[in-house]
Amino acid sequence: MAVVTRGFPSRRRDPDERVPPGQYVTEDFPVLSAGPTPRIDTDRWSFELVSEHGERATWTWSELLALPIDKIETDIHCVTRWSKLATRWRGVSLDHLLAGVETSALYATVDCYGGYTTNLPLADLRGGKAWIAYEFNDRPLRAEHGGPARLLVPHLYFWKSAKWVRGLHLQVRDEPGFWERNGYSMYGDPWTEDRYS
Repeated sequence: MAVVTRGFPSRRRDPDERVPPGQYVTEDFPVLSAGPTPRIDTDRWSFELVSEHGERATWTWSELLALPIDKIETDIHCVTRWSKLATRWRGVSLDHLLAGVETSALYATVDCYGGYTTNLPLADLRGGKAWIAYEFNDRPLRAEHGGPARLLVPHLYFWKSAKWVRGLHLQVRDEPGFWERNGYSMYGDPWTEDRYS
């Protein structure tokens, strides 16, 4: 059962060039979840990267924070048609986690606490396009927004920025995640309104 908060009524598209077709700008940060909100303490949190060959690398919370940290200012766009402009995040680029990984994989499945998954092309996680984000607007990321850490892939619809992230499995084939198995697009480009399959 999905949990929906305010911010989802249909509205006219905003004329701002930063807003994709069919979207409206909100000042709120609406919450949409496919189930209950997991509560993960940072002393229990870890992130595991698994290659298509089964090789594993794991980072604890303190190990993640010891990596180079980026400040990200970006617009985000939800498939439910809201856009939030100039959001501020702090996180670790996936480029640091993927550095040195020998892989021929083209895709990744993102695993999350609570059982949620989503799929992404590996190219969309590299080149400064994706982060493990742990702060929003200069504060620790709240649990309802995916804290202690979520994936941040702002050039795609926000369901691809999976909340409560805990791992990444590299894959040679594209496998649908939770929302993709339930009718959402395999990719989710807001500029082409690539919402549903």
